[in-house]
Amino acid sequence: MSRIGKLPITLPSNTEVSIDDKNVVTIKGPKGTLTTPVDSDIIVKTEDNLIIVERPTEQKRHKAMHGLYRSLINNMIIGVSEGYKEQLELVGVGYKASVQGQVLELSLGYSHNIFVALPAEVSVNAVTEKGKAPVVTLESNDKQLLGQVAAKIRSLRKVEPYKGKGIRFVGEVVRRKAGKTASK
Repeated sequence: MSRIGKLPITLPSNTEVSIDDKNVVTIKGPKGTLTTPVDSDIIVKTEDNLIIVERPTEQKRHKAMHGLYRSLINNMIIGVSEGYKEQLELVGVGYKASVQGQVLELSLGYSHNIFVALPAEVSVNAVTEKGKAPVVTLESNDKQLLGQVAAKIRSLRKVEPYKGKGIRFVGEVVRRKAGKTASK
């Protein structure tokens, strides 16, 4: 059996789960509502304060989906009860970030500023402290969407290995390379 799939998911007290006849799981909590369709072969049921995901057979396809849907449902529950947060750090001389509503303006050393329109489900905050790199904080209840937006912002200026300049996650370790050495 799938090690992840066989684990039951405990529901926090402030969340509600509903599963309709088309196997669509809807989870409501203080941070919002998330829904996901589950494959018709996978069985999702609630017992007491637990959600249990089961598979009908030992086919490779069912084994693969068993752990997947259990993880997706667990991520949804954490998202609507606690939420997710990503922090990006802009390392480089003159790199700046500012926010106007749902638009993030980035100055990343190009000849122009870059404007990134963010989805309504993602809230953004940019903080610049003197002597430190600007930090962009993204928050959402949808883990997948948050990761996708953070990866898109990071791809605008990837971290280069020689000086370490670029956009990185806070706490990310960048492997540095040695530059050229003078020949004698």
